[in-house]
Amino acid sequence: MNEFKVPLIIRGEIIEDYEVDHVDRTGGLKFKTPDTKKYVKQLVLSDPLKQWDMYEISLEDILDFLHAVGERLDLDTNPHWRQAFDISCFTTNLSRPVVEASYRACQSYLDRERVRERINIQIGANYLEGWVPNTLADGRTVNIRAIGARGVHIIAGNVPIVSPATLMRSAITRSDTIIKVPSNDPMTMFALARTMIEVDPKHPITKHISVAYWKGGDEAVENEIYQPRNIEKICAWGGFASVKHITKYIQPGIDLITLDPKNSTTLIGREAFDDDATMREIAKRVATDVGGLDQEACVCSRVLFIESGTDAKGIANANKFGQYMFEAMQNLPAATSSGPIHFDAGLKGEIEAIMPLKDFYRVFSEPGNLEKGAIIVSQMNEQVDFPQLLYGRVGNLVPMDNIEEAMQRFTAATQTVGFYPDSLRKRMRDKAALCGAQMISPVGYSISGTMCGPQDGLEPERRMVRWIADSDIDPTVTPGPWMHEDEVARVLAPKAKLKAVA
Repeated sequence: MNEFKVPLIIRGEIIEDYEVDHVDRTGGLKFKTPDTKKYVKQLVLSDPLKQWDMYEISLEDILDFLHAVGERLDLDTNPHWRQAFDISCFTTNLSRPVVEASYRACQSYLDRERVRERINIQIGANYLEGWVPNTLADGRTVNIRAIGARGVHIIAGNVPIVSPATLMRSAITRSDTIIKVPSNDPMTMFALARTMIEVDPKHPITKHISVAYWKGGDEAVENEIYQPRNIEKICAWGGFASVKHITKYIQPGIDLITLDPKNSTTLIGREAFDDDATMREIAKRVATDVGGLDQEACVCSRVLFIESGTDAKGIANANKFGQYMFEAMQNLPAATSSGPIHFDAGLKGEIEAIMPLKDFYRVFSEPGNLEKGAIIVSQMNEQVDFPQLLYGRVGNLVPMDNIEEAMQRFTAATQTVGFYPDSLRKRMRDKAALCGAQMISPVGYSISGTMCGPQDGLEPERRMVRWIADSDIDPTVTPGPWMHEDEVARVLAPKAKLKAVA
C-alpha cells in the first residue's frame, strides 16, 4: 500500500471529490482528500437552533445508537473498519498485533452499560436530561442543566481508541462536532462515521458529526471554522506544536480544552527488593507499563524511580531489576507489546553513545538489536539526558534512597504514576497529586485504564458542555431588590417565626 483516499463526511453526507494530495507522518504513504476549504461553510453550524434535534431524543436513545454502532465495529464483518485497520498498520508506529487488539477493543467504548457508567460518574444523567433543581437558603431554586456546544476536536492518532472515545463524548453531551483527524491515523474516525451512516443516516448523532482532514495551519479553513459565531469549544489533543498553534485562535467565546503532551512514570518502593521472586514479579508488571501499546501511549512509563538504594548493593539490585524488566518485556503477550514499527534514529544514537559509559549507565537490550527495546539503569540518582526521546519500549530506571524524593521530578506534564506497593500509593497519592500527578494506579495497569474518571487532570465531558443556571424565585418567599424595608420584613416574617420556634 502506498496511496489511499480519505473522504470528507459532513453530517451524514460522504464527499469524495479527491483533489488534494497529502503524505502521512512517516513520509512513506500518500493519500488524497477533498479540498476542505471548499466545504467550510457546510462544516460549521452557524445556527445553534439546528442542534434542537439532539434534544428531541432521550439519553436512552443515544445509548442505544452508540451501542448499535459499537456492535458493528467488527474487523471480520465491517469493511470500513477493516480498511481503517489495514491502513493504520502502515501509518501508525504500533505493531500489527497491538493495532488489531486496539481495534477489537473499540467496541467496548460504545457499550451501552459502559457509557452509562461513564455518564453517571462524569456528569450525571439528570444534568444531561433536564434541569436539576437546587433550593438555596434564601428560598430561591436554581435549576442547572448541561447543554451541548458546537466544537472542534483535533484528535491524536497514537492509539485508535481516541476515535470512539471522541464519538462517545460528543454524543452524550449532545454536541455538534467537527473532528479533525491526524495524518498518523486518518481513517479510524471515518470508518466510525461510515458505520454510523449505515446504522441510521438520519439519526441526530449522525447529523451532528463531521469528519475532515486538512493540513494544520491551513488558514483558509481554520480562520473560518475557529470563530465564536461557529464554535464554542476546541478540544485539542496532540504534541506541543499543534496545541501551541491552536492557541492563536482563542478569543472570547471560544473555550480551549487541551489534552496536551504528557509523560508517565513509576515509583517502586523498597519492598520490591525483598527477594528475587518479588523482584521478578514486579519487574514483569512494570515491563507492561513501559512496553504496553509499544510505549506509544502517554500512559506508558518512561522514567522510573526505584527505592533500591544507591550503595553498591542497591545499584546491583537496580541492575538485576532492569535485566528482569527487559526479559519480561520480551515475553509480553503480542497484543500487549510487540515492538514499534519504526525505532527513532535519534534515540538509537543516544543509547549507543551511553553504552560504553558503564560507570554511569547499564543498558539491557538484545545485542545489536535495539529495536527490541531497552532498559537503561542509571548507576546514580540521575535520569538520562534525553527523557523526551524514550519511546519504542525504552525505559530508564533511576535508583533512589528515599522514594518520596521522586515527587520532586514531577511536573505539570506528569500524567499516569504507577506505584508499588499499594501501601506506598495510598500514602503518597495526595502529595503526588499536589506535585502534578493526574492518574494514579498500581503497577501493571497503566494501559488498562478506564474511561470512568478524569483525564489529564480535567473532566472533558464537563468542559465540553455549557452549564446553564435558571432561577425560580417567588417574591413572597425571597425579597427583591425593589422592595422597601417594610416589604422585606413582611416577606421574611414567616421565616423568622419558624426559626424562633426551632
